[in-house]
Amino acid sequence: MPENDPWEYSLYIPNDPRAVTVCRRTLRLILTMHGLIRLVDLAELLATELVSNAVRHTKGPAALRVRWSGTGVLRLGAWDADPSPPEPPQPFDRALDREGGRGLAMVRACADVWGWQPLAREGNRGKYVWCELGTAPARVVRTA
Repeated sequence: MPENDPWEYSLYIPNDPRAVTVCRRTLRLILTMHGLIRLVDLAELLATELVSNAVRHTKGPAALRVRWSGTGVLRLGAWDADPSPPEPPQPFDRALDREGGRGLAMVRACADVWGWQPLAREGNRGKYVWCELGTAPARVVRTA
């Protein structure tokens, strides 16, 4: 499959902390098989934060969704059954001394864009928290 063809994967997981590792390793395999190795490390970090929040802060099942646009945008998202909005990300300076609460701040800092949306389908409710990589123009680093 050429790199410019769109594709999408969904991995449904139980509410189990071990599922975060399963998602991270599955994501690495998906991106490697599609020739997107340059995105693996950052995508793993972001997906880990999104899925960890879904598993830690909800009681039901969750899912990781990975979508390649075909135009250079990778979207990572975590669905969970809790319709409550995620806590807004706090600036890092306020979160440095805390053990938790830095996940969405990291997502906001590392992703090109991020957001969330409530979901309702066939009587089921929940939310989808997502981020995208690849939408920002390449950064030029100049050395003296």
